[in-house]
Amino acid sequence: MPTQETENASLGATTKQVAEHASSLARLEVELATLELKRKVTELGIGIGLGVGAALFAVFMLGFAFATLAAGLATTMPTWLALLITTFILLGLAALLGLLARSRIEKGTPPVPEQAIEEAKRTTEALKADGSA
Repeated sequence: MPTQETENASLGATTKQVAEHASSLARLEVELATLELKRKVTELGIGIGLGVGAALFAVFMLGFAFATLAAGLATTMPTWLALLITTFILLGLAALLGLLARSRIEKGTPPVPEQAIEEAKRTTEALKADGSA
């Protein structure tokens, strides 16, 4: 038959164990939040880089569009046609990079650690529960 001292000792050990597990769980949740934020910031960075690339190609496209107009007015058909084809190639590249940039930016926004927040909510609910579930 357990005595009062052994019950207090086991209660103390259990309390210590619960505190250690809670501490470990908190550290793991912080680590999860950090990893999730890093992933989202990486997606944002890639998206912004692709967007800058799209903007650069759009500027080149505009330059070639003006060159095409000038060549079309000033020279014969083959020269302006070649410039027009170049303009459409640059337009296609700008559109492709713009779509890729938008996709990456949407993946990375908002930069909130959703998984970590959900896990913290679950942990809080589990700790608040009376253990009857």
